[in-house]
Amino acid sequence: MKHVIALDVGGTGMKAALLAQDGSVLFEARRPTGRERGTEAVVATILDFAADLADEGRSRFGCAPLAAGVAVPGTIDERNGIAVFSANLGWRDLPLRKLLGERLGGLPVALGHDVRSGGLAEGRIGAGRGVDRFLFIALGTGIAGAIGIGGRIEAGAHGYGGEIGHVVVRPGGPRCGCGAAGCLETLASASAVSRAWAEASGDPFADAAACALAVDAGDERAVGVWRTAVDALADGIVLAQSLLDPSTVIVGGGLAEAGDTLFTPLRDAVNERLTFQMPPMVVPAMLKDTAASLGAGLLAWDLLSMEVTA
Repeated sequence: MKHVIALDVGGTGMKAALLAQDGSVLFEARRPTGRERGTEAVVATILDFAADLADEGRSRFGCAPLAAGVAVPGTIDERNGIAVFSANLGWRDLPLRKLLGERLGGLPVALGHDVRSGGLAEGRIGAGRGVDRFLFIALGTGIAGAIGIGGRIEAGAHGYGGEIGHVVVRPGGPRCGCGAAGCLETLASASAVSRAWAEASGDPFADAAACALAVDAGDERAVGVWRTAVDALADGIVLAQSLLDPSTVIVGGGLAEAGDTLFTPLRDAVNERLTFQMPPMVVPAMLKDTAASLGAGLLAWDLLSMEVTA
């Protein structure tokens, strides 16, 4: 059975799969990233995990994987295979593609950004399947996005395409880690909702999931916190709609787990703000926390396709 290695490296855990060419999962595995042991240990863990996955493929299918794809957070140079910077994992200018290729005996390796890889998977085998133009938005600790066009992800001229979390929707608003004020992720990310609900409820341990439950229970304080986030997110989506005109907006990440509590008011808020723009379909992501690893595998298959046609 022909297969590739698909690996998603997160801040706390890694998710991996052996992926067939049609996107079907042949084997899945997870491991802790182990960032508390330092950057060198994290890199060693990634390389060991990839090697173990290659061994698993040979054992199960009698043949080696054809390629590997790895998705990582932070800033990356996809063309040169460099993981440029990750605050969570501590690396700078890490030649990850080269290191993985050497560990895997010269196997072709594709390097991708975690959110863009997740968007690629959602576009091809998830909620955006069959959609020519879409915007994928991941609502997590921060907010990131991916622009899907014709079955591929548009990374932009410098690799920063889709960074909707840093669109300013409230000028002069909360200070963002990027240095600007009023960025979307300071208002509508899961961490932003958690902070706002902890303050409003007086419970320092309250989080976004608890806020969603309180909204469902009719708590007016929670409704106010939730409305602030939904309004900001709707403003960001309408801005993107004016610039990109996607037919579908796919929303994933932890905050999307709230289901209709998020999507019903969000769709209404988006439609209320539109003037001349065609309304997009606003839908939940399908692939949950496996999207980035699946996208990494799809990048590996794409790499093989490019080598064949080159």
